[in-house]
Amino acid sequence: MTTDDKDIVSALRAALVDKVGEDRYELWFGPGVQLDFDGRRLTIGVPSQFFLDWIRSNFRREIEEACFEALGTAAELTFRVKPALPGPQTDGKPGNDSSPATGRPRQAAAAFRVVGDERGNEADGGKGESNSKAANRSNGFGSRRFNSFDTYVQGCPNELAVTSARIAARDPGDLTPLLIHGPTGVGKTHLLEGIWSAARKSRRATAPIYLSAEQFTTQFLDALRGSGLPSFRRKYRGVGLLIIDDLQFLAGKRATQVELLHTIDTLLRQRCQLVFSADRHPAELAELAPELITRLESGMICRIERPDYATRLGIAAQMARRLRLRVPSDVREFIATRLTSHAREISGALCRLQATAESLGRPISLSLAEDALAEMIRNSGRPVRLGDIERAVCEVFGLESQSLHSSRKTKSVSHPRMLAMWLARKHTRAALSEIGQYFGRRSHSTVISAQKRVDDWMASGKSLETADRSWDVDEAIRRVERQLAAG
Repeated sequence: MTTDDKDIVSALRAALVDKVGEDRYELWFGPGVQLDFDGRRLTIGVPSQFFLDWIRSNFRREIEEACFEALGTAAELTFRVKPALPGPQTDGKPGNDSSPATGRPRQAAAAFRVVGDERGNEADGGKGESNSKAANRSNGFGSRRFNSFDTYVQGCPNELAVTSARIAARDPGDLTPLLIHGPTGVGKTHLLEGIWSAARKSRRATAPIYLSAEQFTTQFLDALRGSGLPSFRRKYRGVGLLIIDDLQFLAGKRATQVELLHTIDTLLRQRCQLVFSADRHPAELAELAPELITRLESGMICRIERPDYATRLGIAAQMARRLRLRVPSDVREFIATRLTSHAREISGALCRLQATAESLGRPISLSLAEDALAEMIRNSGRPVRLGDIERAVCEVFGLESQSLHSSRKTKSVSHPRMLAMWLARKHTRAALSEIGQYFGRRSHSTVISAQKRVDDWMASGKSLETADRSWDVDEAIRRVERQLAAG
């Protein structure tokens, strides 16, 4: 190797230490691994086939990233077994518990998990982020498993965003920049992780990077303080795919916005794929620089709405499978009907159901769900008003508007009206007199009577009569509540 090549190898080793941690580096890239660079190809020499297979399977990505950092471009990698190289050292270093006969570290997996967690916590500059998602990413290459498109539940509120995300992963640069925005818990981060996972799997984009806006800011400031701007810029301007989550964090951070603006311009000139997420449309992020907003608006902007009933039902089924829970269909429908804000609510409900069922030694059932989730449901979602109940009842039973205010006593109107009063007692805090006044200027005793009648129907299995059919009361209630949830 020339002197320049040796300097490059030294830079590569330093970059590897930074990426995998000192303990893992000493275990897998110490005296037992030889790096040779000939100006185009990096050859990794190892003492045994086991080492070759392990390093190629577990560290290829880190080696490629180190090459990018040291060279500013990709290098061709070659792995070779060189038996003359020394085996692993057994000097008692952390995680370096190896068998002299095989050279196979017996505790390597456990050591890797610990070191990986420590690196993930360092990713936010030691500040300890309030949520763990950015801290665990470690610049997009953390030890935790990322979400994929396969586990994302697609529905009307997110259809455009899902399609755009798949295009960005399949054909990087065709739809750039892509910005996905919406309220918390609607799946923005899941989609971004899906893009990153698909891009890594297909290798369509070189050295994809995923990180939060807070991590980008922290690393930029560290580069400024440590005079490491050239390395920082090589890292983020030499990628084929850059994904930044929670862009609203940059509001008011002028210097970081300018750096990101130049990064965006560089990557757009190279037809690279840029993906961002935010909690609002960029035009509503008042403290973002106008130049940055125009760059974002030059690409594809997709809003994700709160999940509708069908999507929530799919989310409940998906999460139940992930938790390996047997959740009956009526319980999934109950959850999807009552918890309408976001997917995290549904996840929390299933976790609570699992814990409650195990503690009581009972299978998950609708009655168990009603008891276990009562508090969550009370505190969830927007308040239900009497007018909402009236509209939902009329929609389900095909009644004209204002029908429930009339004095008609036929079953086709009186039964839905009694059900509406029962639902008003269940879903609102309106007083008896207020409910009676709303539904045709009736007395509070009429509301009490209506509530008892519906309770009796439910207990005895009697039907609710309308103009064109008889309804099972439980089914009628579910239909109306589903309509309420749909808004």
